[in-house]
Amino acid sequence: MEQTQEKERVVICPGSFDPITNGHQDIIRRASTLFDRVIVLVSANVAKTPIFSIDERVALIETVCQGMENVQVDKFNGLLIDYVKESGAVAIVKGLRAVSDFDYEFQMALTNRKLMPSAETVFLTPSNDNMYLASSVVRQIAQLGGDIRPFVPSCIVETVVRRMREKF
Repeated sequence: MEQTQEKERVVICPGSFDPITNGHQDIIRRASTLFDRVIVLVSANVAKTPIFSIDERVALIETVCQGMENVQVDKFNGLLIDYVKESGAVAIVKGLRAVSDFDYEFQMALTNRKLMPSAETVFLTPSNDNMYLASSVVRQIAQLGGDIRPFVPSCIVETVVRRMREKF
């Protein structure tokens, strides 16, 4: 009987991650149990003014994802679907917190499918503890001197707090 080699199932987890939160970490960890390899893709979003550079965000994610053997971090400045094609990924994974997220992400998923019919989008809901969590909320709390420890991985709390003090 002829053996067939299965193709590695790679998923792209895109976002701006400014900064990475417990919600992001939850989605990445869960995606890592569903796929052979997860590429966390840090992208520039022209609609946002980031607190951390792309390289700093890559470094923060690498710190947070240490020990997740099938997770790698990359950066890309272009169309997500172009990166999906280049990487050979079989899917894009996105976290959905609320109905407002769904409206936007559903539109993006349909657009990506039009550009690349084989590109699937997988939606994961965050754990109950992270349903409301957004990077913008974390930045606002840190900017106003609040405690962000419940919202970001402990290994990056000081880095985020320090940056917010420098910026504001």
